[in-house]
Amino acid sequence: MPETKSFLFENHPCQLVIPDAPAKGRPWVWRAEFFGAFDTVDRALLERGWYIAYCSLSDRYGCPSAVADMKRFHDHLVSAFGLCEKAALFGFSRGGLYAFNYSLLYPQDVAVLYLDAPVLDICSWPGGLGDAPRAEKEWRECLACYGLTEETVRESRVSPVWHLEELLEKNIPLVLIAGEKDGTVPFAENGARLLAARKAHSDESARGLVILKKDGDHHPHSVDDPAQITRVAEWIAGFV
Repeated sequence: MPETKSFLFENHPCQLVIPDAPAKGRPWVWRAEFFGAFDTVDRALLERGWYIAYCSLSDRYGCPSAVADMKRFHDHLVSAFGLCEKAALFGFSRGGLYAFNYSLLYPQDVAVLYLDAPVLDICSWPGGLGDAPRAEKEWRECLACYGLTEETVRESRVSPVWHLEELLEKNIPLVLIAGEKDGTVPFAENGARLLAARKAHSDESARGLVILKKDGDHHPHSVDDPAQITRVAEWIAGFV
């Protein structure tokens, strides 16, 4: 049975799942948020000898200070546990803010960026300034994390949607899985904008796997069909 090591890093609760037989180079999945949720692909990679890591930075919405904490966590895992320099970074829902922003600043640390029903515009969620309802508590937290107000947020350009081309230029292999009828994090306001930018980008840098669920809502995340799980896991493993 894989061992799960729980520890504190700079007062943040962390988890590291250690495979029974680590793969060569010690590759790892890095969950930006929601450790253990909809983890079919995580588990498939664990069976292949991958580690699974998580550092709890919840309720900080991928803001600059959270990304700085992520960098120190990454460096700690590489030095203390001998993990691969490049992780497969998984951003589910609001975890997309963390994963995208980290990849933008530290592409050298990311082997694959896997975004699943990702939040890519804080005005869409939690702000509710588009087609989805506002998440009031989360919106107040998010504005505070970024030092913004209702008056300044629209012009702030802190959201990933303003940096799509910049990310694509990093040429990081990308997995995007999303429901096209997502009523919480509308696909048209988030994932679809990334796909449009990717389509406009050069083919050379468009290394990606896209799975869209025609009638899919925000939940469930990931994939549950064994063939699809294998497909995603093998695709990710191919870049490590």
